[in-house]
Amino acid sequence: MSKDDFRAKMYIALKECNESRYWLRLLNKSRYLTKEEFDSIYKDSEEILKLLASITKTTSDKIKK
Repeated sequence: MSKDDFRAKMYIALKECNESRYWLRLLNKSRYLTKEEFDSIYKDSEEILKLLASITKTTSDKIKK
């Protein structure tokens, strides 16, 4: 897998994570999830989002050099 391919896949994962967070907020508003469930899952998704954003930024910076 090339660096461009890796970066593209990480960017797709970042977008998917954002979409998952949107659905989690909807599930929370509809009270499908308890507050505790939502808080736990949403906190985990925030960590994943930060990780994917960092990977995407780092690989983009390295490719530009």
